Amino acid sequence: MPARALAPLPGTHLLRRRTSAAAALLVLTGTLVACSTDDSATHEEGPGDPATSATPAPEPVRLTTSFADPTAVPIDAPVTVGTSGGTLDDVRVASAAGVVDGSVAGGRWTASTLLEPGTDYTITASATRSDGRSVERTRTFSTVDLSLDEQTFAAVAPLDGETVGVGMPVVVTFDLPVSDRALFEEHMQVSSTPSQRGSWYWLSDREAHWRPTSYWKPGTEVSVDLDINSLPAGNGIYGQEARSIDFTIGDAVVSKVDVRTHTMRTFINGELARTMPISAGKAGWETRSGTKVIIETFRRKRMSAATLGVDESDPEFYDLSNVQYALRVTYSGEFLHAAPWSAGSQGSANVSHGCVGMSLADAAWLYERTRRGDVVEVVGSERRMTLENGYGDWNLSPADWKSGSALS
Repeated sequence: MPARALAPLPGTHLLRRRTSAAAALLVLTGTLVACSTDDSATHEEGPGDPATSATPAPEPVRLTTSFADPTAVPIDAPVTVGTSGGTLDDVRVASAAGVVDGSVAGGRWTASTLLEPGTDYTITASATRSDGRSVERTRTFSTVDLSLDEQTFAAVAPLDGETVGVGMPVVVTFDLPVSDRALFEEHMQVSSTPSQRGSWYWLSDREAHWRPTSYWKPGTEVSVDLDINSLPAGNGIYGQEARSIDFTIGDAVVSKVDVRTHTMRTFINGELARTMPISAGKAGWETRSGTKVIIETFRRKRMSAATLGVDESDPEFYDLSNVQYALRVTYSGEFLHAAPWSAGSQGSANVSHGCVGMSLADAAWLYERTRRGDVVEVVGSERRMTLENGYGDWNLSPADWKSGSALS
């Protein structure tokens, strides 16, 4: 007789269903554990524990960010990090260069600085899940890369740690134009001890100067903070690097030149220190009147009329290979320097091509007491000093100077 299939024992189909359900639950539980970064101990509950059946699974904790594409995060706005499914406790955003400053407020972390272009970052965040457990989440992202043609670098004068004269402005020169001057100026701060009021003046979209209302006080400590890294300058250009510069103001050395009386008096901290006979610029080559500032100093300097566009065949041409104790006051070529060849005219006539010439002894004395930023005030000429021909900042009134600010 053919074998007859045995009927299943009563309840066997229920056992199979329970076994399959248990296996499915085990797989699901394993999946949840694998996705969790919860380091707390697991509490194992029995099949009949009412807490297991009554407690719903907590909502998973996920990070939310201010960017959508983690491979090309913009740098022109601060990054933010939040969470869903939990309460954000702490966030750390870091690159190989260091940790990004930021803080948590209102359930969201916000960076307090802009990010570097072309840089990889890692977010490490801790949060409290709805069941009270602490979990940690990580995420990586990269910022957009920029070429040098898309970044403007700020060169700053004075140099960090330099001691300068009381007329020295803060000079910031950008290698690419800044269209959004107001935004940049908001992030360009100058502070001093003792405090002295002043403002920025934009000579162009590549150059900005800061000067106090009047000459610096001797001994002032000055700090310049240019927080322009990744700041949008406009037209697809961004600030390349933040800069911080500290410098000191030295003695007040102010030389007063009168081209009509052919004399120069030098004051140190308000006291007359020396009176010197000089020879200034002759007719057609007049020394400019106005307030000038020492730009640079040279123990020896070659001076040639070729730099003024004078041809060698011109009677006014000169080429002096060893001019001593030269102090530049304009970009166009005016100096204070030793001029032993004009000794017979010093104190009585103006015979130079615009420079202020003096004896070797007087020039050496002045050179030894001069630094960049010292002031030279010239009177007696109809030819005027201009703002951009050197550090001509002091030829504007405080009100006119302030009007050159992008924030005025």
